Amino acid sequence: MTVYCIQEPRGTADGIPKYDVLEALPYGEVKFLFSEFAQLMKSSGAAINSLRKKLKGFDDEDYLIAAGDPGLIAISCLVASDLNFGRVKLLKWDRKASKYYPLSIDLYNKEKEDDE
Repeated sequence: MTVYCIQEPRGTADGIPKYDVLEALPYGEVKFLFSEFAQLMKSSGAAINSLRKKLKGFDDEDYLIAAGDPGLIAISCLVASDLNFGRVKLLKWDRKASKYYPLSIDLYNKEKEDDE
């Protein structure tokens, strides 16, 4: 189980991140897909290629935390979905409860194919 946080929080490079993701640890090891300085500008090709490598093996046991640049969030969800038959699980932060809740998305509402 891995939790992929899409982008490092602002302030990470200075040692003072704006928020932490320690509450996500019960869902798996936390890995960041992009640095705090990354931005999706004119072309998404390089970012998509990078994500395909970083998310290789993404499956139903893994989660995304949708934090950071909106463009990076969008392509991260698209690539994860593409790699996992249209299925992605997100961890959604609840400010009042101060904890993450899992949210499952099944783009095609299909079962995994048997020939894997």
